[in-house]
Amino acid sequence: MNKTTKKLTLSAMFVAIGLVLPFFTGQIPQIGNMLLPMHIPVFLCGLICGFKYGAAVGFALPLLRSALFGMPVLFPGACSMAAELAVYGLVSGLLYGLSRWQCLRALYRSIIAAMLAGRVVWGLMQVVLFGISGGMFTWQMFLAGALLNAVPGIVLQLILLPAIMLALHRTGLVPFRKAAPAAGAIEA
Repeated sequence: MNKTTKKLTLSAMFVAIGLVLPFFTGQIPQIGNMLLPMHIPVFLCGLICGFKYGAAVGFALPLLRSALFGMPVLFPGACSMAAELAVYGLVSGLLYGLSRWQCLRALYRSIIAAMLAGRVVWGLMQVVLFGISGGMFTWQMFLAGALLNAVPGIVLQLILLPAIMLALHRTGLVPFRKAAPAAGAIEA
């Protein structure tokens, strides 16, 4: 199986996981909003398949889930989440792919940088979308939505994502790279 086919197949798997995972927390919306179940497969796609695939999966997943199941609500929820998750997949995949050594330290740097960038993009999207609909997105709404309510999900991601990547490394499925990235690493 060539690399592109493998990455497309894995990306489709991450989309499927992203569609199903919220059902485990969706019965209680407050828990689903705190655990951020769609974020996990997007991060994994970016880290494993590369930034292009991570960005595409991140962008498509909330919109597809909204169209299929009505959650998240398309406007403004799924629209702002599409931009946020695209940034998660893009930044985590790009930074991890460009890391001189792929190890836990590089993994944490990539994840944390992606979380910060994604939350900023989410906030900017909320400002624009609320403005279009005649509403106002306040600083307090940003802090509550991007940070305070998301703390359990952030902690879960900071524990689960490295644990999964370490397990994939130990099994040899996705080994950490110890050398400098290849010249074409950015073309993930």
